[in-house]
Amino acid sequence: MIENIELSNDMVSHLKGRGMIIAAPASGSGKTTITLGLLRAMARQNINISSAKAGPDYIDPQFHTNASGQECVNLDPWAMRADYLQHLAQRLASNGPLLVEGMMGLYDGAMDGSGSVADLAELTGLPIVLVVDAAKQSHSIAALVEGFINHRKDIEIAGVILNKVGSSRHEAMLRAALEKSGVTVFGAVLRNKSLAMPERHLGLVQASERQDLDDFINHAADIVENSLDMDLLLNAFSPLKQTDIQSITKLLPLGQKIAVARDRAFAFSYPHIINGWREQGAEISFFSPLNDEAPSQDADAIYLPGGYPELHAGQLAASEKFMAGLSNHAQKNTLIYGECGGYMVLGDGLIDKSGQRHKMAGLLPLTTSYEQPKLHLGYRLAIPVDDFPMVEANAGMRAHEFHYSSVEGIEKGKHLFKICDAMGNNTTMMGNRRSNVMGSFIHLIDIWK
Repeated sequence: MIENIELSNDMVSHLKGRGMIIAAPASGSGKTTITLGLLRAMARQNINISSAKAGPDYIDPQFHTNASGQECVNLDPWAMRADYLQHLAQRLASNGPLLVEGMMGLYDGAMDGSGSVADLAELTGLPIVLVVDAAKQSHSIAALVEGFINHRKDIEIAGVILNKVGSSRHEAMLRAALEKSGVTVFGAVLRNKSLAMPERHLGLVQASERQDLDDFINHAADIVENSLDMDLLLNAFSPLKQTDIQSITKLLPLGQKIAVARDRAFAFSYPHIINGWREQGAEISFFSPLNDEAPSQDADAIYLPGGYPELHAGQLAASEKFMAGLSNHAQKNTLIYGECGGYMVLGDGLIDKSGQRHKMAGLLPLTTSYEQPKLHLGYRLAIPVDDFPMVEANAGMRAHEFHYSSVEGIEKGKHLFKICDAMGNNTTMMGNRRSNVMGSFIHLIDIWK
């Protein structure tokens, strides 16, 4: 238990510049719950713990931020340049330890397997703790864990956390099997329905929608403290691989004064992009369309990020000040850019899953529908058709697409991007541009090279 650790100044100093990755053999193993419990348990002890989420995820970082009290940043080994990713990781760990939550299975990545959590571990030099769903295993767990340890020799798996364990007898069998393999077991978490997290079609229900969130995270922290050898775990944090390169984002600010939509309908923006705009001198203001707030009148650019506009379509359609504000800015030639959900809101209409059509801003010629949901998922390479404000001329970008909406008919007008999948195949046109208003379904992450 963590209270048995004497957190001296030496220990706190020892943890600076160090980190660890929480990964798993497969999705659904319990990485997020374990990570949240660890973050809160360490924050309780006044450890200045930072966190990151591997890959293109907007939802889990919201939970991390609540658990630790610090902004969670994405580290994407496929979509980010290696030097930029290393720079972000080093900055996160500069004042205290860094805890990174992986995505999917340890070796899962893009279509060709690149960009996995294992690749992230190799880039950063961080050790991996494997969270194993042991609910339906006993002695076979040794073969599973040994396979993951031996699959790549350029990364370190420091040990395992046994999750969803059935009983103390079950735990004893699992530990006995792993003892023969010499695998460090940091602890065992018993199967507990109270640790389940509600999900939606794009992942977990957002942190902002859970009234019981703080109680849930405290509960997870209590279980983690009582189930894991926290002394052993803290000592497994290791120094990050050091580089001398001070890399910055190469995604340029949309303007000098950027108004960013932010609420439950527009929650999917990457911190590294917003922070990168600030570092390049842009002023950022926020407004809530769901509260019928208009973007700042003196903004010279408006950013509508992704989110869940389909869940709030009626409320957005009735937000007169918000819609009028967009229209007024469009008439003033303010640059307006929408990603995924923001792109849908810039269109003529949005049809919800019940078939009801809601009038949107009418600034781009498209209507999106959820009446017959179809999954669009994967990494994307994007090249602007014409000059695009976030990159220098002729530059490409790495991005991600994840939505269930369909366009009624064909996206009309001038396309914004030429895109292909992570393998460079299936080239197509995407997005729309009408004068100073533009958008597409993809979420931009970094430049191509």
